[in-house]
Parts: sequence; C-alpha cells; structure tokens
Amino acid sequence: MDPENLSSFISDRVLVNGKVVPLTFTRDGKLRWNHDDRRCLNVEKEVLGFTFEGSRIRVNVAVEKRDGILCFANMGGIARQSFVFEPLSEESLTLWSQKLRDYIDSLGRPKRLLIFVNPFGGKKCATKIFVEDVRPCLEDADIQFTVIETKHQLHAKEVVKTLDLSKYDGIVCVSGDGILVEVINGLLEREDWSDAIKMPIGMVPAGTGNGMVKSLLDSVGEICSPSNAILAVIRGHTRSLDVATISQGKTRFFSVLMLAWGLIADIDIESEKYRWMGSARIDFYALQRITYLRHYNGRVSFVPAPGFEEYGEQTIYSGEPSCETRTSQQESLNTQQPGYLGSDVKLENMHWRTISGPFVSIWLHNEPWGSEDVLAAPNAMFSDGYLDLIIVKDIPKLSLLSLLSKMNDGSHVHCPHVMYLKVKAFVLEPGARIDDPMKEGIIDSDGELLARGNVTYKGNVKCSMAYDKLQITVDQGLATLFAPV
Repeated sequence: MDPENLSSFISDRVLVNGKVVPLTFTRDGKLRWNHDDRRCLNVEKEVLGFTFEGSRIRVNVAVEKRDGILCFANMGGIARQSFVFEPLSEESLTLWSQKLRDYIDSLGRPKRLLIFVNPFGGKKCATKIFVEDVRPCLEDADIQFTVIETKHQLHAKEVVKTLDLSKYDGIVCVSGDGILVEVINGLLEREDWSDAIKMPIGMVPAGTGNGMVKSLLDSVGEICSPSNAILAVIRGHTRSLDVATISQGKTRFFSVLMLAWGLIADIDIESEKYRWMGSARIDFYALQRITYLRHYNGRVSFVPAPGFEEYGEQTIYSGEPSCETRTSQQESLNTQQPGYLGSDVKLENMHWRTISGPFVSIWLHNEPWGSEDVLAAPNAMFSDGYLDLIIVKDIPKLSLLSLLSKMNDGSHVHCPHVMYLKVKAFVLEPGARIDDPMKEGIIDSDGELLARGNVTYKGNVKCSMAYDKLQITVDQGLATLFAPV
C-alpha cells in the first residue's frame, strides 16, 4: 500500500477464494481485482452494501454477467451476487472496512425506510414483489425498514399525516400510483408540511398503471421493473416533482399525475365495472365509448407556457371557484384542515386564454407516462412548473380509434384533432352531455373519482369535490422522489 494515497484509494493484496490477488479501490469509486478473469465494480451503481464477517468482507452487488465481466444490469433482470475478500492483516482489514463504510456513507444513501405495500392493487402481486425483489436488496444494502400493508383506501394517507418522520430517510410505495398520491396528500395536510414534503418518496411498480415509476425509469432508458425501481431507492439519488393543487372552495386535492374529464375519465373510472377482465377492461371499454361517443359542453381557461400563446382566445381570470351552487353534498368534506393551502401566485396578474366546448376529452398530465403502455404526454417533465394539456374536440370515430392506438408511443399528440400545449394554471368549467343534457360527466384525478355530475357511474358515491368549476395551479418542484440517474 502507498501511505500517501490512502485518503484517495487503497491498493492491496487480499485473499479471494483462497487465492492471493491484487484488489484496488480507485479514486472514482471502482473496485478492481484479478481472479480467473479481470473484474470491476462501480461501487455507486452496482454495490448494494458490505457485510463484515470476522476477517472477511462480503460485497453485495446487483449485476449480470456478460462474457465473464460483471456489468451493471439495466435490462430489468437484476442478478444479486456477492464476492468475498479477506485482507491479509488486521491493519489492512480495519483500513478496508473504514474506507468502504466512509465511501458508502458519502453517497447519501437512505438507511431507514418506511415501506407501504398495497396487497389489493393491480394483480394483487405487491406482497410477492416485496418478498422476492425488494426485501432481499434492502437486506443486502443493510437498510433498516418498516413495512405497513395498507388495509383500505386512504390508509397510507392516514399513517403519513401523523407519522414521526424523523425515524425515516424515505418512504417507498410498493404499489400502483394511488399510494404515492395518498402519501403526497398526507404530507401536505400536516401542520409541518413544509418540512414533511421534503421527505423522498420511492416507487416500486406493483399496480395497474405504474405511470410515475415508468416515467422515472424510462427517463434514463431503464426497463420498468421492481429490481430497477428499488435500486434507484437504494442509491439515494433524488429529483424534484411538481405538485398541482386542485381547489374548489375550501377543498384541496394535491395531484402529481393527471386530471381528466370526458373520454379518458369515462374510460378510466367507468371501466371498473369490468375489473374482472384485468387490464383488458380498458381496451374493451374504450371501444364502447368510441362507438357511443360522448361530447360535453363546458369551457377551459388556462395560462399558457411561453410558446403556446396562440391557443384559445384571450380572457381574464374570473376568480377562484367557490362552488356555492352545490355545497350541500360537500359540507362534510369541506372542513378546512391544517396544512398546505396551495400556491400563492397572483393568478389575476397572468395572461389567460380560454377554449369553449363541446369537448370529447380534456387531459392534464404531470409526467410522460400514464401507465406502463400509455405515453400520454411525451413532452411532460417532472419539475418544469407546467402541466401538459391534451384537448380533443370534434373528431371522427375512426380517427379517434387511430389516435388511441398511438398512445403507446406518444404519437397521438401529433394528430390534427389534438391540441397539445403546456399550462401554468388551469380552470375547468364542466358541463352536461350534448346528447342528453340531463346527464353530466366524471372528473378523474390521479385515477380516482374526484367529482361526478348527474346520472353518472357510481352515482351514489360521495366525491371530495362537486361537478362544477375547479381550479388548478402548479407548484414547481414541491415534492421529492427517489430517482435513477
């Protein structure tokens, strides 16, 4: 060993499988050694953690083997492996142990995690995914974790609202997108929301949609898999996430995925009656909705991002929706709670545009992928401070069928019947159906029924908002996600 360079790297001879071989820990975080064939590990990307077993050090890694070389596996099938080396002296053992610990600590990885597992979502495989993919990696990384299986809707939100956050370095959702939404809303409804919302949140795909984790992994070219997702959490890198505040009177809902009204909302919510069909229910019900296409009266107003000012007609901000005409069904839900109240941006000072119906579909998106196979908003970004707005008005049925078939690659936004733009703020004034004015529609936010009008699916279900004017503002980078880099 060279004493002058010990603070930067270590080079020593160690025992590997009974043979003495040179092992080097380089300045840029690489472990290199010779044994049978040349091997190299990138500690930050590939090493989960170290286990110290007497005079031996076990290195737990997530790799795949190609042509005898251990390489980082980004193809979705992560192989957990380990190799053991034994320094030849007590002094060397102490030095290796300290340097490896110090380097891992310097990476800022989480050491304590709270994990929500939703056993009811998607194909009900979350528990299996946790046991087979998540827990082994966390144990290899020597991360302490507490597991909570959600028992009912909003369970995760209830837990997070009163959680002692000082006990954890992050929260992980082994679920679909719904638990993420609950966690965000729970954090923002706390009295200490400004500190709580800084808690990093990780996603492991185990639901029906998995749009957020798909968007995160796809942004770096990785397959959407539980293995890749939990590795992103273990590595501890984070990125900020915009949060949209949907408001109506005193009621607030914090959205991180999307809001839909019209065709997309009808398909998403009403197809639940065919849940027994699995994921095929979406395609099946979409065909029904195209065959018997609905058009809705209404109006949308928005503050366009720079470059999108040509959409719509100029208007002025008409004030925050109070929903005075329909408060009776909402009274029990409109009690003001402590927590975040939404952006304090001066909307009346912004340049507003408006578009009137009838509409086939209104769709707002915060991230590119709506699900693992729907690239809803290909230009959406996690923290650009805008929502991507997709508007469809009049469109022939065959063109609409073609449009829906192009959603898997995002090319639907180039359809001549689609308006695709970015907005900073948005007001929706939903109306009744053209074919039957006695019937209204559904407003869907983050996959949940936010509001419903007269004579709709789930007509007996109380919603958090009325089917009336609502407003959306965007807070840039308010939340934090564990993310691959």
